[in-house]
Amino acid sequence: MRIDLHTHSTASDGTDTPAELVANAAAAGLDVVALTDHDTVGGHKQAIDALPEGLTLVTGAELSCRVDGVGMHMLAYLFDPADAELERARELVRDDRVPRAQEMVRKLRALDVPITWEQVARIAGDGSVGRPHVAAALVEIGVVPTVSDAFTADWLGNGGRAYAEKHEFDPFEAVRLVKAAGGVTVFAHPAASKRGEVVPEATIAALAAAGLDGIEIDHMDHDEPTRARLRGLARELELLPTGSSDYHGSRKTVALGEYTTDPEIYGEITRRATGAFPVPGAGGPGRRQGVSGGS
Repeated sequence: MRIDLHTHSTASDGTDTPAELVANAAAAGLDVVALTDHDTVGGHKQAIDALPEGLTLVTGAELSCRVDGVGMHMLAYLFDPADAELERARELVRDDRVPRAQEMVRKLRALDVPITWEQVARIAGDGSVGRPHVAAALVEIGVVPTVSDAFTADWLGNGGRAYAEKHEFDPFEAVRLVKAAGGVTVFAHPAASKRGEVVPEATIAALAAAGLDGIEIDHMDHDEPTRARLRGLARELELLPTGSSDYHGSRKTVALGEYTTDPEIYGEITRRATGAFPVPGAGGPGRRQGVSGGS
């Protein structure tokens, strides 16, 4: 059983539509895929409607968080998308994405980069605009060769010359809200140091004590020594260890299913969830989103 619990579509900063993503996941031989767009569940319906036979969809989101000045991402799975308190909190984060991206464009133009807001908006389309769309614009005009090369101190990396902050969740509040909505939380790529400063292990321990369910270990941004260290931390803190591609389509070189989650861990995630069911393809039982009750 092949399980990828971290992917993005055009509902945020991926290049595959939700329908294309589930089709590509099935073609890649996945049995389970999670759609975890940034701070939005806007792609879920299209993904569910297009879900092919043999593929199960886990609904979720990747929540933008910040603690003690350090940015981090929280994967939230199988929460009730109609939960009013969590939706209000996600809306605050989403609403700040446009002015934040516009501020990055302003800073880039002040650095004599010939980028425009219209260009970034075109690249984002109907998705939740973010740094990757600004980075894609920099690639388009030849400032950097790849999207990853834009995430540096020279450009859009945390604290970089054109970086701009945005409203983000406090991760402890994110854990509380997701759990109250029946969901399960996993700290995404916790040791991805090339993205900037990382959250200290003491904070991860505090999050575990507050109800964090797991940490994403097998990820393209973690080398093997880092993964070994994180496995030890997961055992110590009794956190679920997951693995996932963090697939973004053509914006990143990683393939769907390149990193996966153990079926036993996936089973525990679904057992803990009470906000929504995984959705099986081809109209099977439970083909609903946001239904109270877990498996």
